[in-house]
Amino acid sequence: MALDLLPKSMLKAIDLLPDTSTPVTLFTRHSIREIVNGQGLSGYDLQLTSQGRDLAQAWGSHLIDHTDRVIQHCISSPIQRCVDTAALMIQGADTILPDNNTHHIEIVEKGLLVEPGSFVLDIKQAAPYFRQQGALGFINSFVNNTLPGMKHPITGVVDVLELIYETHPTGQNQLSLAVSHDTILAAIIAVISKRTQINQSDWPEMMEGLFVWFEGDRFADCHLKWIWRGEKGDLSIREFQQY
Repeated sequence: MALDLLPKSMLKAIDLLPDTSTPVTLFTRHSIREIVNGQGLSGYDLQLTSQGRDLAQAWGSHLIDHTDRVIQHCISSPIQRCVDTAALMIQGADTILPDNNTHHIEIVEKGLLVEPGSFVLDIKQAAPYFRQQGALGFINSFVNNTLPGMKHPITGVVDVLELIYETHPTGQNQLSLAVSHDTILAAIIAVISKRTQINQSDWPEMMEGLFVWFEGDRFADCHLKWIWRGEKGDLSIREFQQY
């Protein structure tokens, strides 16, 4: 079955979701793509494998079938493997509740969901370090605020969280999708967890994601709630920005 390739944490996360009166967003890495050699760096042209396409569709179906929600909104990195993941998840969702899910994928062009664009101020300064250190080393350096040409880690993460907040569903039984890349997810999880070092075992797998929701009527005053690998987290955005 295609779902055999889904990170086990995702099935467990469904049991931890709030009831359907609370809308949630699944902020996820894309599905299984072609593999290249390197330091965890991948080109924009790498596409989903046939297994990856089957997995995205099966996961979309399973999500709707087991959460009693519909996909109300969808945003994606413009990179094709992310757009394809979103489209296939929606196709899968349609097999359970046809016509109830959005069929519009909003492509976020301003860099917030593209690696490592959401955290970069000056790509000319930052790019050599990305190549030298590889993805894991680069994100650890970013989390510790030691790289030139990069935003402060809290600023970079808040920018992405505010995008998620702005596109978060508002009604009962609603789910939003946000499809991005491993570097973006890894950095966000490390920073909101107040970690200064992550290891390879902490790295998000393909089709692994973070469930998030918000409590509060304004982003600056809200609490972020999340589920990652079977654990729940809670963060005051106002206190976080002052950290």
